[in-house]
Amino acid sequence: MLSDFRLNTTRLAIRPVTPADRDDLVSLEASPEVMQYLNGGRPVPEEGLADSDFLTPRGTEAGVLAAHESATGRFVGWFGFFDEGVHKGLRTAELGYRLSLWAWGQGYATEGTKALIAAAFDQWGFDCVRAQTMTVNLGSRRVLEKAGFHLVDTVFPDFPDPVPGQEQGEVIYEIRRGTVATTEL
Repeated sequence: MLSDFRLNTTRLAIRPVTPADRDDLVSLEASPEVMQYLNGGRPVPEEGLADSDFLTPRGTEAGVLAAHESATGRFVGWFGFFDEGVHKGLRTAELGYRLSLWAWGQGYATEGTKALIAAAFDQWGFDCVRAQTMTVNLGSRRVLEKAGFHLVDTVFPDFPDPVPGQEQGEVIYEIRRGTVATTEL
């Protein structure tokens, strides 16, 4: 589905990751701020974490899309889009993202998320897109809400390496086909 995918928004060029993205992906995970809600801010080893409960892409993963500024080519971060099969009778996908600290607050996460939602419904035939983040991750929650997602559940997973705020759980958001207005990208 995503192997030949290319998406251009107003400010982003989004395409599948390649091994050439490895240095950018590793650098992203070296940031304590970027990793705060994933592992408490610890840097991820260069080889990644094969047994982690969160994704550490290195440039060969299906469903992971590199995002670059269209105007400059600068690495913004990555978006993940994964087919989750049928959930409650709806063809469902999971969306995630991880952006470089310098890109926070610039609207890139919302822009990329909206574009992927549109592709999910208009090109790939999904009925529902879901996303999950820590309850205390107010920045990601705001992105999801601005993109049209609605809170549907709070869960309390048991993670082996707790991080601050984990006791408040994780929130699950979703958006369904027909509930999003067409917007300019």
